[in-house]
Amino acid sequence: MTIRLYMSMSLDGYIAGPDDRAGQELGRGGGRLFNWLDERDGPGINGQVYAEALSTGAIISGRRTFELAGRWNGDHHDGVPILVLTRHPDDGAPPADGTTFYDDVVACAEAARQSSGGRPIMVHGAGAAQALLQAGQLDELEIHLVPVLLGAGRPLFGGSEQGHELELVRCLEGNNATHLRYRVRAQRS
Repeated sequence: MTIRLYMSMSLDGYIAGPDDRAGQELGRGGGRLFNWLDERDGPGINGQVYAEALSTGAIISGRRTFELAGRWNGDHHDGVPILVLTRHPDDGAPPADGTTFYDDVVACAEAARQSSGGRPIMVHGAGAAQALLQAGQLDELEIHLVPVLLGAGRPLFGGSEQGHELELVRCLEGNNATHLRYRVRAQRS
């Protein structure tokens, strides 16, 4: 089962504008990164990419993304399991059915593979992506590259990652986004 990051990103590498927080989850100007979703139910490339994302069998999310998304009200899509990577699994708030907290990256990835029904696994959040990549558990990156320069905000990668070789395996030109899929080939030493 492929573990694949799905992330909209500005050309300068930001996944949210400045000051992303509760009530302003995408940061200032960050909503522009998701204009391509206006065509998510259409017959074109954007609709195809969105349908592929929703055909995944489990979600791995970082805790911050999970909380900013309102915990997806307990259901990201179709009742698939939600696995949340966090440094603090027990914060006193009981998770919704189908949601499990993990503080071990490899255990989280293994549980996602076991619970995905043989379908790909969707990753949400920069922290989760970085942790999975460093643990050798992230197989692919699907970047929805949006032709905008935000200038500031939350970067997808913060520079602390060790080098990795990627292979472009797909490039689809949608309206308001170019959808790039990369396979993680190897960690550079």
